[in-house]
Amino acid sequence: MNGGESLLWIVAPYVTAVIFIGGLVWRYRYDQFGWTTRSSQLYERRLLRVASPLFHYALIFVIVGHVTGLLIPLTWTDAIGVSNATYHANALVWGGIAGVATLVGLVLLIYRRRTRGPVFLATTANDKTMYVVLAAAIVTGVVTTVAGYAPSEESYRTTVAPWFRGVLTFRPDTTAMSGANGLYKLHTVVGMGLVVLFPFSRLVHALSAPVGYLFRPYIVYRSRAR
Repeated sequence: MNGGESLLWIVAPYVTAVIFIGGLVWRYRYDQFGWTTRSSQLYERRLLRVASPLFHYALIFVIVGHVTGLLIPLTWTDAIGVSNATYHANALVWGGIAGVATLVGLVLLIYRRRTRGPVFLATTANDKTMYVVLAAAIVTGVVTTVAGYAPSEESYRTTVAPWFRGVLTFRPDTTAMSGANGLYKLHTVVGMGLVVLFPFSRLVHALSAPVGYLFRPYIVYRSRAR
């Protein structure tokens, strides 16, 4: 592994984490009113009614697939009787469907934003950058899913996943990552770029699930006495 790759797989993940956490703290303290999706639903609803649910629900499956694929070791699935070939087949089918659905949803959102005048006027430079990076992450993810349809010695379960778990324990496995396919490396780099951009874009709304709404007191309406 050369010096450039050492920076990518040892230094860059922690720089990304610092920017991500620091950016969230800064955004929450100094830009709470900007912590929003800046919804454009008032400008156009027909396309949004299709594109937004398709994108968001498919993205949930993509995120779950990434979490399970990166955090669950190969030995664990072997221990419960799930072969590597079976695992990859399921990843191809379900991951491919979720990835393509996410991509279709994003394309519809971009098309809507570009072709609907009021929506386009409400689009900032930050939004455009976010869409480019997000599209790059999804496209490279779909390509790597299809390209990695067959288990091999260089699959992400034996390269990217051990490296990622090592990053979480402050012992990044650079040897495993150095043996990864170029597509996996590209997708990883784009993913880190998306994480860096996250706190400073509208993507931050993903952390604003209205959990408190479930536990708020009831609002009691009383009829006015005659």
